[in-house]
Order: sequence, then C-alpha cells, then structure tokens
Amino acid sequence: MSNIFDVMESTVQTYARSFPVTFNKAQGVWLHDDAGNRYLDFLAGAGTLNYGHNNPVLKEALIEYIQADGIAHGLDMHTSAKAGFLTALQQIILKPRGMDHIAQFTGPTGTNAVEAAMKLARKVTGRNNIVTFTNGFHGVTLGALAATGNQHHRGGAGTSMADISRLPYDGYPGSGEDSLLLFETMLNDKSSGLDKPAAVLFEIVQGEGGLNASSFEWLQRLEKICRAHDILMIADDIQAGCGRTGTFFSFEPAGIKPDIITLSKSLSGMGLPFALVLLRPELDKWSPGEHNGTFRGNNHAFVTARKALETYWQDDELAAGVRAKGELLTQRMQAMVDRFPKLFNKVKGRGMMQGLSCHSGDVADIITGKCFERGLVIETAGPECEVVKCLCPLIITEAELTQGLDWLEEAVAETEEERIRKAS
Repeated sequence: MSNIFDVMESTVQTYARSFPVTFNKAQGVWLHDDAGNRYLDFLAGAGTLNYGHNNPVLKEALIEYIQADGIAHGLDMHTSAKAGFLTALQQIILKPRGMDHIAQFTGPTGTNAVEAAMKLARKVTGRNNIVTFTNGFHGVTLGALAATGNQHHRGGAGTSMADISRLPYDGYPGSGEDSLLLFETMLNDKSSGLDKPAAVLFEIVQGEGGLNASSFEWLQRLEKICRAHDILMIADDIQAGCGRTGTFFSFEPAGIKPDIITLSKSLSGMGLPFALVLLRPELDKWSPGEHNGTFRGNNHAFVTARKALETYWQDDELAAGVRAKGELLTQRMQAMVDRFPKLFNKVKGRGMMQGLSCHSGDVADIITGKCFERGLVIETAGPECEVVKCLCPLIITEAELTQGLDWLEEAVAETEEERIRKAS
C-alpha cells in the first residue's frame, strides 16, 4: 500500500523529510511514533512549544473551556476568553514593564502579524520604504517575504517584491564592520538613494537566519537613530519571544522600547494558531475592518495563552531556569566547538536559542541525521543550513537537556570519526 503522505501531500513539505516517521503522541519534551519509539524534541515546533507538548496545566484549562461550550471562533467579537487573555497580558506582561501598548489580533500565523505591522507603519507615516536586515526571516506571505532575506524562500514568490531596503545586520559581514554607521550616513545623505523609511523591521536573535544575536549596544544605537529620524521600530519577536532568550521579550535586556512588536509561535502555549501585534496607542490609525482575518478570534488560544501567562510569568522562576539552562547549553556547545574545530566555527545565539555553526551545511545535515538515529529531533538554520539549532521546550529538565546534548555530542564524534576514516 502506498504511503498516504506520498500520494496526497505536496512536495513542499520539509520537516517530514528530515524526520521520516509518523508521530502519534507527545508529552512534555518527548515525541512518540506509531512504531513505539520515542524522541527527545529539540525542535519544539520551530519554537512554538516553549511550555512543552500537551502541557497538563494548559490542556486542563482548554478541556474545561471546551466542555463548558465556550466560544471557539468569534471573529473579533468580544468574548470572555479574549477579555481574560487581554487582562493577563496587561497585568502580567505589559504594566510591569512600563509598556502601554495595545493589542491587534491578526490572522493566525506570525507572517500575518508582520504583514499588519508593515501596513500600519506605512499608513501612519505615509512612507513606503521599510528597512530590514541581512539574514532576517519574517514570513513567506508576499509583504513579509519581501522583508525576508533567504534566497530559497524569496524564490517561491513568483513576482517582484518592492519597498524594502536591506542593510547589514550586527556583525555582517564581520565583527569589525559598523553596519549602523552605514545606515546613519545614508539617512543623512540626500544622495544615498535610501528613501526615508517608515520603519525598521528586525529580530533580536535571527532564528531562521542562523542564530545571529545582536548586541545590546547595537540595538540601543538602532533605537537612537530611529528616534532621531522619526522612524518606527518593529521588533519581530515571533521566535525569540515568550521567554526563549531568558526574558519574556527578547529585547528587554537592551532596554529599548519598540513601537510595534509582533508575537506568535509560543504565545498560545499549546501550539494553537495565534498571532498578535502590540502597538503604541497613538499609532492605532486603523479604520474598522481595514485589516482583518477570519481566524483572528481563536478563543481556544486565548484560553491557553492566558493560562500560560498566569502559570509561568507571575514570577521569575521560569525565566531564571531558562537563563541557567542557557548557560549550560553554551558551556556544552562551546566544549564541542573546542573539541571538534574541524567541524565547527563557533556557538551562536542566546539563552535557549543556540546552535553550532558548522563549516558547511553538509556537515550540519549529517550531524542532525545521526541525532535522529539516536532519538533526538533537532533541525538546522542559516543561509546554507549550516547551524545545528537547539530549540528545546523551556520546561525541559536539566537531566533531559543533558541527555539530548550527550546524544548530540555522540553524533558529532561519529561524524568526525567518519571524516577521519575517509581521509585516511
């Protein structure tokens, strides 16, 4: 009998090629397939499952809501589930951080939030151009794709993409390059060819772009330039947010205050589709219905997102754990870089969003394949898929994290041994 996925599913699928089994169960940091095997998940839905698979606290809240016949789909109508989420967001996240941003619910994915943020910046400023950065990834719908640097994804557009100016990210092409001096100089030069932008759109840690982490000084200087030139700041915190780097927003340690923030992925806490734009109140220039979407009222996601905030963000326990496990991750990965210099360049990223930069994408692919053979699901990132990228759930125990890193190091050692044998 033919495999139903081969018969019915488009060749556009990607993760199924790297992990060619049929998964049928998941709990915490473990995935199970239909042959009875289990796998430690260092992918976590590409950063969507910060609180793990089927988190029991969130699951219980959702089951209770469903059993009570709570609203599932509500467009943008007022519901008790939405009110509960907004209250938790305001009281637990925004007010303690001195933020007065308001919420816009968009379509269900991160790229929908990015589209809305870009549209709003253009509407408010009356300017078309938006500055983005090398290796940025913001989604694959047309507007967000124009802001995305990855050539492979851009090649799927099928049409031209305009109104974007791309500048070097922090450290691109080398640590000695001052990318923001270029930006500032071009803004001050009327013959530079850079149309004054409506906004800059940036990630604090570039997830798909290869775990490039901007320095806090770079972010602070970017903010200073934007304020001096009346340019809005859009922080894309879709993958790095919701605690992934050790604070709820990844930009918090830098002390910057973006005008617009996009969130998605782990916001719902359960892997439910949910995207959000946070914007300063004075920027709320939308006319009713001017930007909408049928699934902008996912009330099941409101329920689990509220519970996630109430459970994990009332105090610093989860965030402190992320920072501690992030240090362990750095230590173990740096030891691998030191031990296997013929395979790796350096450790990249921040918090629990780190990876090993390999000398080539082929090396990274071999390593991740050997990881899967051992029961570890881990992916690659970067322009050549050259970074082995760890995105395990934030609730992982130190013992589970150590187990996964042991498997990763075994896979790396085997890869090195095979290279030595082939060379001899």
